[in-house]
Amino acid sequence: MIQTASRLGEVKEYYFSRKLREIAALNAAGHEVLNLGIGSPDLPPADAVIDTLIAASKQPENHAYQSYAGLPELRTAFADWYKKQYAVELNADDEVLPLIGSKEGIMHISMTYLEAGDEVLVPNPGYPAYRAVANLTGATIVDYDLTEANDWLPDLEKLAKKDLSKVKIMWLNYPNMPTGTRATREFFERVVAFGKVHNILIVNDNPYSFILNEKPLSLLSVAGAKETALELNSLSKSHNMAGWRVGVLAGKAEYLQTILRFKSNMDSGMFKPLQLAAAQALQNPPEWYTDLNGVYRERREVVFRLLDLLNCSYDAGQVGMFVWAKIPAGYANGFALSDEILDKAKVFITPGGIFGSNGNGYVRVSLCATKEKFAEAINRIEKI
Repeated sequence: MIQTASRLGEVKEYYFSRKLREIAALNAAGHEVLNLGIGSPDLPPADAVIDTLIAASKQPENHAYQSYAGLPELRTAFADWYKKQYAVELNADDEVLPLIGSKEGIMHISMTYLEAGDEVLVPNPGYPAYRAVANLTGATIVDYDLTEANDWLPDLEKLAKKDLSKVKIMWLNYPNMPTGTRATREFFERVVAFGKVHNILIVNDNPYSFILNEKPLSLLSVAGAKETALELNSLSKSHNMAGWRVGVLAGKAEYLQTILRFKSNMDSGMFKPLQLAAAQALQNPPEWYTDLNGVYRERREVVFRLLDLLNCSYDAGQVGMFVWAKIPAGYANGFALSDEILDKAKVFITPGGIFGSNGNGYVRVSLCATKEKFAEAINRIEKI
């Protein structure tokens, strides 16, 4: 066997990659597992988006390699979208960088700025990719706590008392996954000031701002944010295009040009019809978001019933496409509850501990399933 690179030492296979194999094995054995764990939208994009993809795919000239920086039409669409939805002015020529999904952007940013000897602030609980990619770069991870007692926001005053001289990047994710917490403008103003004082690049990962959230907010809307902040966004959740892999990195031109130096060595541009379809999606009318959120709102009410059945507690005002809930007494952690429900009812919900130690006492349920599927899950759980 050829020895693997040392950089993989702290990097484990993604939890959902392993869990999906386990669920597939159960399904193959005839158990019909109800997967309520993963945030993969089960609804389609707008008809006009699909029509654009089909029409553009029929044009022979659209199948060639594309620009590493994305089509001008897509960059312009993102800039217009940011202005309309977030009141953020972006120069489409150099402050917008389309990505093959925002997860790709996490890698590009990290590989551009982090190396052994650097430190990176990672939320606990938080999206596992921040931690995995930091390990690949050789940088040292510095956890910052998110707790229910502090409304799942970082304690910036406590962080400021630490030695932050080696910290280059702080990962931020609001609206938050997994906790569903909104950020306020006042918090964003404080975190931008924090980044400037400590010379830290603040990166807000912002794919959930249109799901059950009446006031979408961008970190870049704060005055002076571009000097110290970048923002990732995505069409995966907001436009039902998860498998299309279309994201964006927005921010100061100098940052984006540096990141493009790395990105341009990793891919050969996004399929042109996909980019044209994404540009169409960014023109969806307000009714698109209203109708989508109507579906998620109805589903969330059923999920609340499911969690009540499990004696979990939760904040009914959280946003995003998941519900984050505290487990009842009697379970060691969220893994124990998740495993019991999977074993006895063949229903999968996500244990909060996969997002960090501060998530151990919680579970997360995705809203990406029909009301009928949730009703069946409730029926199965009632029986046990």
